[in-house]
Amino acid sequence: MPMKALLALEDGVHFFGEAFGVPGSTSGEICFNTSMTGYQEVLTDPSYRGQIVAMTYPLIGNYGVNETDQESGGPHVRGFVIGELCRVPSNWRSELSLEDYFKKWNLLGIEGVDTRRLTKHLRTRGAMRAFLSTEVLDPVEAAARAAASKPMLGSDYVKEVSTPESYLWDPQSSLSQDWMLPTGNGPAIATLPEAKYRIVAYDFGIKLNILRRLRQEGFHVDVVPASATAAEVLAKKPDGVFLSNGPGDPSALGYAHQEIEKLIGKTPIFAICLGHQLIGHAVGGKTFKLKFGHRGGNQPVQDLRTGQVAITSQNHGFAVDPDSLPSNVEVTHINLNDQTVEGLRHKDAPVFSVQYHPEAAPGPNDARYFFTEFADLIEKSR
Repeated sequence: MPMKALLALEDGVHFFGEAFGVPGSTSGEICFNTSMTGYQEVLTDPSYRGQIVAMTYPLIGNYGVNETDQESGGPHVRGFVIGELCRVPSNWRSELSLEDYFKKWNLLGIEGVDTRRLTKHLRTRGAMRAFLSTEVLDPVEAAARAAASKPMLGSDYVKEVSTPESYLWDPQSSLSQDWMLPTGNGPAIATLPEAKYRIVAYDFGIKLNILRRLRQEGFHVDVVPASATAAEVLAKKPDGVFLSNGPGDPSALGYAHQEIEKLIGKTPIFAICLGHQLIGHAVGGKTFKLKFGHRGGNQPVQDLRTGQVAITSQNHGFAVDPDSLPSNVEVTHINLNDQTVEGLRHKDAPVFSVQYHPEAAPGPNDARYFFTEFADLIEKSR
């Protein structure tokens, strides 16, 4: 028999549904993702640490899950909210059903929720805390538990997801080959280029596909923890530094702001997502919490220098305040839905950043050129 589950928001709005995965209770900030595919990537993206994610696409699980599509060692979401669960996946790459995957990782999900109503409510009222449970089925008590849970503002989840030790990514060049459509009897994977540039990548919650893409673009990647100092990074004599995505409130990462500030002007820097927000803080700017964030693969972004529009993949709940930036930092990209900052460039140092994910493929490759820009910046800085 299916287990009854309750999802309650801190403002008292609640939804009953059926649980899948394991029974129990969980809480976190609830947000929605508008992607039609990629639920496994969402589940395993460290940027979702501390959050309950609702998928707006109604049927989830139809192609199962597999080891290759993991974005990290395992899932990071606190809970999962969907309209309908597919229990019989059909795909030649499927290794587990989504339900079995949730049982394997002791995760709680709820199906049968009116995700359209939920999404419209979050868009109107804004992101808020939520409580998901098979144990507490009283809406009033569940809403109280949601309101008593940890807020996202001021939370440092980077410490929970960053690597504890430095490591070299794919030193044998065996994990980063790009897939290709086979032709005749030829190989179905691309040959990797020479690793021409040695960079250090800060792991604030880095996705595996970012590391793969960096290697595919000719970068030799030395990954360091979020706690690494500027002196430790510069001692490696890198050609450049990459600042990754990650979870939580960027204003809570004072230790990162200080070290990034010390790196500016000393080495070329390319930053994405949380790394982009940390650049904003490092140059003296501020960030603010968005009403409901940008999460999905269909966000339109305009390059203000060229007028070109790209369709981008995004996952963030905070943005850089353009009015807080110094005069030597230029806003290069904006989100066309709400005009928020999507890209920065330092006028006096080799530093640039974007708010979205250039390793993803929503456009499908609208943003891939940033890796080439990073390589060009390194060449010019030598």
